[in-house]
Amino acid sequence: MKKNMGNTDRIIRLVIAGVLAFLWFQNIITDTWGIVALVVAAVFALTSLVSFCPLYTLFGINTCSTKTK
Repeated sequence: MKKNMGNTDRIIRLVIAGVLAFLWFQNIITDTWGIVALVVAAVFALTSLVSFCPLYTLFGINTCSTKTK
């Protein structure tokens, strides 16, 4: 798997995942929307930890900066 996510993208995803998880644990988002938010948070956290997003591959997006020599 080739990395296709930059550091900024990873940080934004982790922040969103943290906010969604916080809202769920505080019972602000409940029922079906709470489960959806928790799943989205888990996907965002997982993709940011491995620096790879499968949807980016489908759409040809690459936010990972490349170093040129």
